[in-house]
Amino acid sequence: MAQQIPVAFILWLLGGLEWVIWGVAVRVSVSLIGHWAVGHYAHRQGHQGWIVEGLPVQGYNLPWLGLLTFGENWHGNHHAFPHSARLGVEAGQFDPGYLFIRGLEKLGLVHDIQLPQSKPMRAGLTRIS
Repeated sequence: MAQQIPVAFILWLLGGLEWVIWGVAVRVSVSLIGHWAVGHYAHRQGHQGWIVEGLPVQGYNLPWLGLLTFGENWHGNHHAFPHSARLGVEAGQFDPGYLFIRGLEKLGLVHDIQLPQSKPMRAGLTRIS
C-alpha cells in the first residue's frame, strides 16, 4: 500500500483532498472490486470457449466486466493461454489491457510480448463452441 503515498502526495498538491479520494481511494477500490469479481464469477459461470482437462477449476469469460477489469474478464482465455498478454483472443473480445501493453511496447518500455501462438498449446486444451 505504500506505493500509493507518492501518488497521493502529487494528487494532494494538484487538487487537494478530493483528488486524493478519487485518485487513490476510489481507484484502488474499483480495482479491487474488479479483481474480486473476476476471481469469484470467472470460475463459476459465463461463456466458455476452452476447457483444460486436468485443471480442478475452469475459467469462464465475462464480457460485462471488460472495462472494469481491463481485459481480465476473458478469464477462460487466460486459463487456456496463461502465458499470453492478449486475453481477448476471439473476435469481438475487447482487451484494453493488451492495448495498454502494446502502447508501452511502442514507447520502448516493454518487449517480447507473448501471444497465444507464442508457445505450444498447453496439454489438455480443448476448444468448445
